[in-house]
Amino acid sequence: MDAANPLLPATSDLVWSSLAVVALGLAVLAVLSLSRRARDLSSAVVAVWAVVILLVPVLGPLAWILAGRRPRGDVARS
Repeated sequence: MDAANPLLPATSDLVWSSLAVVALGLAVLAVLSLSRRARDLSSAVVAVWAVVILLVPVLGPLAWILAGRRPRGDVARS
């Protein structure tokens, strides 16, 4: 007896799993980026961005990655 579901092909499992991994990777990347920028932002802004990143699966991390970048002229000096 074949345990595969004939209504849901295996390729769709692979596609959805890949999309889930990409969404998780974006969230991790955005949280790491936010943690690096946290000292330059107020705690309220960091908290709002963290909630957006974690609760809005793909759009939240993409919004932070696009909006949270430093301007090109802003170079950190050590």
